[in-house]
Amino acid sequence: MNLGTYLSRSARYWPEAPALVCGDRTWTFARLDRATDRLAFALAARGLRPGDAVASLAWNRGELVEVEFALYKAGLTRVPINARLGRGEVEHILRYACVRALVFDAEHREDALAAIAAAGTGCLPVPLEARPEDGVPYDTLMAEGEETPFRVEVDESQPCVLNFTSGSTGTLKAAVQTVGNRLANMRKLLMADESRPRPGTRYLAVGPITHATGMGLLAGVFGGSTTYVLPAWSPEGFLETVERERITATFLVPAMVNMLLAHPGAERYDLSSLTSVRVGGAPISPQRLREAVEFFGPVVAQGYGLGETTSVVAALSREEIARAVEEDPELLQSCGRAAYDTEIRVVDEAGRELGPREVGEVVVRGPDCVREYWKEPALSAETFRDGWVHTGDLAWMREDGYLFLVDRKKDMIISGGFNIYCTEVEAALYEHPAVQEACVVGVPDERWGEAVKAVVVRHPDATVTAEDLIAFCAGRLDRFKKPRSVDFVTELPHNRNGKLDRKAVREPFWAHAARRVN
Repeated sequence: MNLGTYLSRSARYWPEAPALVCGDRTWTFARLDRATDRLAFALAARGLRPGDAVASLAWNRGELVEVEFALYKAGLTRVPINARLGRGEVEHILRYACVRALVFDAEHREDALAAIAAAGTGCLPVPLEARPEDGVPYDTLMAEGEETPFRVEVDESQPCVLNFTSGSTGTLKAAVQTVGNRLANMRKLLMADESRPRPGTRYLAVGPITHATGMGLLAGVFGGSTTYVLPAWSPEGFLETVERERITATFLVPAMVNMLLAHPGAERYDLSSLTSVRVGGAPISPQRLREAVEFFGPVVAQGYGLGETTSVVAALSREEIARAVEEDPELLQSCGRAAYDTEIRVVDEAGRELGPREVGEVVVRGPDCVREYWKEPALSAETFRDGWVHTGDLAWMREDGYLFLVDRKKDMIISGGFNIYCTEVEAALYEHPAVQEACVVGVPDERWGEAVKAVVVRHPDATVTAEDLIAFCAGRLDRFKKPRSVDFVTELPHNRNGKLDRKAVREPFWAHAARRVN
């Protein structure tokens, strides 16, 4: 089999329909198919063989989609490098994954070339801008190819994507997403009527298309939809593009939702074309979910997944969220029920399945779930056990199968012997109208071991005090869960994928502690 077949089939079905739009450039299905054939042929002619790794290091642009589908066709392993990584991390990935070629843009030129030289693996530099002195320019490589169909038969068990993530450990590791995992992800998106891309769907990719935002590209090509790639995220760019291009679907992380809701004049834009706004990548508070529905209309859905699961494993549909707003407020705290062919359990430390409303670790299995980390047998044995992915997320399940995330195992605060979940405290803070964004962490406390600290970004012109917020939370939470202190900041740190970086918020408070709580 070959995943590139689905692009070639769509090029036959809808040759002149737009498949991809980025800036002022448009790729029809036929053009995208021809370009990816040329690139696949050229890489093979350069000596790359099925299974070899090819990496990319660039901000959002249309060529990254060409690279993805060319690698599918050539049976090569894709290594998307987060564009925010530092030079040392890039060097580590090139050496660790034995990368044979690196495609990079002008903004990453110095880091890319230095990392290639330091890695010493003979990696071929492929600059996207025409600089022959830097290696083999992308256009030159494309010109070496031929526009004849290029397909390499691959097995479903073959590695397709090395999805690098630091997770909560700070150490780069790569979930090995196989061809079969990617195929299962495509099928899952196509099986759900709400998320199914089809001709006429105009999907706006606003985050890095090398990661979660671009996870649906294969399904989009299969279904005949058009993907619009936003070169760089900004609330204005998002709002203007949705209005101008009559975008119908998009994916946002909660931090982006916060920015849109706080953006002055956002209500002036016409967003009526949107029929699907999926929120994911991190928990979102019930209050923000209500506000998102008020802003976008009853088109908001959310999901839960990891790099280790390739795709969403639990989902809460727009109809379920609309119903929750009207009659089932508890449901707004849920990330949904198991999606399509995924199995989800909540288990105790011994791996025994827990009953309804008992908190334990989320484990999942299904055809889109990864089986190993690249070159990490010990970590693989810890995370992937008996066919199940142990997520490290704590949750409970309602009697009707809805999953309620409460925290990461490593983020849970233990104060005076009580377990306190950061997300529960944050949900209370978000109910206060002066709070734009909040992050709750445990900080050292001589008496209790840890104390609850809230770090808050106020809405512009808000005058709320720390005492106000502590009292507000005390009226909504058990007394031991309320913040003991509140710090105000102008902005909170976010990681390379736009998620709130809780570790970066917590670290300064523990830097000089005599004893660290892990």
